[in-house]
Amino acid sequence: MNSRLRFLSDLCCRSGVPALAIQALLLVICGQGSSAQATWRAVGPEGGDARTFAAVPGRPDHLFLGSTNGWLYESLDQASSWHRLVKLGNADGLILDHIIVDSANPGTVFVAGWRADRLDGGLWVSHDGGRNWGVVDGLKGQSIRAFMQATSNPKLFFAGTLEGVFRSSDGGASWTEISPPGSLEIHEVESLALDPSDPDVIYAGTWHLPWKTTDGGKNWHNIKQGLIDDSDVFSIIVDPERPRTVILSACSGIYKSESAGERFRKIQGIPSTARRTRVLKQDPANSEIVYAGTTEGLYKTVDGGKTFKAMTGPEVIVNDVFLDPRDSSRVLLATDRGGVQVSKDAASSFAASNSGFFERKVEALLVDRSNPARLYAGVVNDKRFGGVFVSPNGGADWERTSEGLDGRDVFSLTQAKNGTVVAGTGHGIFVLDPSNGADPPGGHASTAAWQARNTIANTLLKTTTQTLRGTHVNIEKQVKAPVIELESRVNSVDASGDVWVAATSYGLLTSRDQGASWQGGPVMGAGEYLSVTSHGEMMAAARADGVVLSKDSGQTWWPMGLPTMLTRIHRVLFSPDGTLWLGAREGVYFTRDKGKTWLWIERLPFRDVDDLDYDAAQGRVVVSSRNSDEIYSIDPKAMTWKWLKAGFRISLIRVAGDHLVAASLNDGVVVEKQGIGHRE
Repeated sequence: MNSRLRFLSDLCCRSGVPALAIQALLLVICGQGSSAQATWRAVGPEGGDARTFAAVPGRPDHLFLGSTNGWLYESLDQASSWHRLVKLGNADGLILDHIIVDSANPGTVFVAGWRADRLDGGLWVSHDGGRNWGVVDGLKGQSIRAFMQATSNPKLFFAGTLEGVFRSSDGGASWTEISPPGSLEIHEVESLALDPSDPDVIYAGTWHLPWKTTDGGKNWHNIKQGLIDDSDVFSIIVDPERPRTVILSACSGIYKSESAGERFRKIQGIPSTARRTRVLKQDPANSEIVYAGTTEGLYKTVDGGKTFKAMTGPEVIVNDVFLDPRDSSRVLLATDRGGVQVSKDAASSFAASNSGFFERKVEALLVDRSNPARLYAGVVNDKRFGGVFVSPNGGADWERTSEGLDGRDVFSLTQAKNGTVVAGTGHGIFVLDPSNGADPPGGHASTAAWQARNTIANTLLKTTTQTLRGTHVNIEKQVKAPVIELESRVNSVDASGDVWVAATSYGLLTSRDQGASWQGGPVMGAGEYLSVTSHGEMMAAARADGVVLSKDSGQTWWPMGLPTMLTRIHRVLFSPDGTLWLGAREGVYFTRDKGKTWLWIERLPFRDVDDLDYDAAQGRVVVSSRNSDEIYSIDPKAMTWKWLKAGFRISLIRVAGDHLVAASLNDGVVVEKQGIGHRE
């Protein structure tokens, strides 16, 4: 142990940091606890990105829903509620874009997916209605962008991948490529369609125009007459009653052919800004009615494409459309950000139907200090559908409060002494006054409005030269700098003290009037501060490569000495006794003497620590990492730690009374059922 201390001391000296300013010490943790078998569950907020629907043949109340994170959802009540059925794939980010329930055997379900971050994906199958799943070897690793079953022969399945078109003649068990292998033309297949009576007639839409075969793939020819060159083809439908009528959507618009695709004409009526029509769906009761789901809303034609009418606003991004075969006036949309939207009046109006569907990206989490059951979750990427979600009962129910945020991403949430909630967003700081209808009894979160608190009014020292009794002297005077508005990203806010402090990409800001005005800017010549914490008049702020400390509530800052092995810092936290904790790529450190000496939690099993929180009841610090589904509870007095497995990768961890709540990396807010006091 002494040799390690000497090694670290020498390392500090060689780096140029004075030995008296910093001494890195190893904290050897003895008596580590075992994992508690606590059960965690995802609780919301509801909504997020939904990708595709499928219904069990003959049972349209029984639906499956694909997500962007590998989760397959199921509903048994016409989409009134959803539950997570299974997570497919071995990593996050699997986009489930196609689901088929076998028309000949409804107990068999296929799900095709792809990855956005790399060329990967595959096909999964269940033969028992979704209880057990396996990977289909013939398409393993394929990025599947189109998938369908022939209506005339249920043994025939077709898949469009980035490599080409594949066919199975044995119910999906084995697969053969039917487009020319290594073709320079028929690849990156985004859409497929079949002649309803002849499965040898296949249409394939690629990222560069459509193709067709009439002999099951032996020969292919381009069908681009009438289309703008290099059009990505997102969706193709063939009229089941008139198979020579083909409608396709492309990045350049919607096209219709009445010659089995040999010649197309462009359909007018959809604005050019909504060019990306991701899906076309024909009404099973009336072939003249076609729905077009675009990146700027849902459109509908009732006259076979002569005219289109917008049925939603342009903020709705439609990924899939489902029409109830018993009642086609019941329309379901799978959307980005808004999750599942349901209409009972042929798309004239829609309402969200996301009970049990949890696909929000939560980047901020707050537990109300006076009521641990009251949770606040801030989300990103959801624009008009996002904001801050409030739960009064530990995550069982959520209500969205977004008025005033104008679609901003929320990266930080904190609470002032008087209960005011403060949000750091992608563009500035906002407050929510709990007396303004946000805190029951007396109102709902949705009725409260966020108010901007972004005025930066600095006072500067200005030197002037004046003549006093015949002598020129320099005199310093405080002057008001020009008032500016904060428009930068706010990564962290601490409003727990008399003086508020914020870490922003503009620098460090403090407010002595509850956010009415802010002072500050770059500190040590740098902006891009990531985390702040306060303890009385003491404040600490971290950027990726350093920590600064203030002893006078942010009026002056000075750099702290740090262990030389640190390469990236994520989080700083004061515990009530004034100990400063630091979460970094290399693990957890703490100092009791303002950075003169640091202790390192050496044997903590994971590194790359992203978040810390203090459990006052237990006197412990809880630790999480985005790269792990484990959470650690550190007792600095006993020099021990215990751990538990959450089952979700955790980005933020918070103590809520006798249990933990967390923001998972991809599954929204997750809650521990078992209390922290029982982790023995």
